[in-house]
Amino acid sequence: MDRFTAMRTFCAVAKSGSFSAAADQLTLSPQLVSKYVSQLEQHLGVRLLNRTTRRVHITEAGERYLARALFVLDEVEDMENAAGDSQQQAKGRLRVSAPVSFGIKHLSQLFYDFQQVNEDVTIDCQLNDRKVDIVEEGFDIALRVGQLKDSSLIAKKLATVRSVICASPAYLKHHGMPASLEALRSHRYLRYSYLEPSSASAVHNALSDNNHNNFICNNGDTLVQMAVQGAGIALQPTFICGEALATGELVEILPELAPPDMGLFAIYAHRQLLASKVRAFLDFADGYFGSPPYWDAY
Repeated sequence: MDRFTAMRTFCAVAKSGSFSAAADQLTLSPQLVSKYVSQLEQHLGVRLLNRTTRRVHITEAGERYLARALFVLDEVEDMENAAGDSQQQAKGRLRVSAPVSFGIKHLSQLFYDFQQVNEDVTIDCQLNDRKVDIVEEGFDIALRVGQLKDSSLIAKKLATVRSVICASPAYLKHHGMPASLEALRSHRYLRYSYLEPSSASAVHNALSDNNHNNFICNNGDTLVQMAVQGAGIALQPTFICGEALATGELVEILPELAPPDMGLFAIYAHRQLLASKVRAFLDFADGYFGSPPYWDAY
């Protein structure tokens, strides 16, 4: 069995949802497509697809294998392109995972500018605040905000990220300006549900430790908008709340108690031969946001 052919065939079936569509795409007969997938399942000892008379459904094991197989095939394609291109032109599909709020506010311009000089790179960006497994889920790069931790993965810092304690002037006028860490305990907290305790410091604990009707959400933009409306105190990175601070819709409070700076990191798997598309993106993104980053210009 040609393992790469079988892998490509399975991926085509899984993505198209039918053997006939995959056969048309690969210019093979449906019978041969079915044979390749069956051989692959026998080789792996697991069922990848459930077949019905009308539709093909991918199994849980198939979903896991598909992510890894797409990653491997992309790497093979990139190596083949690099071998045939003396200028090492970046090509292929670049799969990127990024946080939702940062992606919406700050990534579209970066991606646009990158593709202006790398026209043969297709970007597949998935916005999600959970920490994806880039190897298992087939991502080339994951953009993450936080403190750098020990990992088998490689991290390249792209920008410094500051977090601030903030509230609207109307909220502070009604509830008073807190003058100490202890005073925060009497205020309503607009809490980010994915906030890591190590990144939050004593401020998060003080704001959480009260008897008020706090608001919890897994999206920073929503929390900032709640703060602008006067709903409470937020602890948010300036790449989300910087604009509201600049316009005066939010006011920074107790700056001396702000958590330590974090970083925006590009995380990628440790590979001796880094794909040209990944290297091109890392090089392009290096310094793109400025130092300090442009969102801190308030």
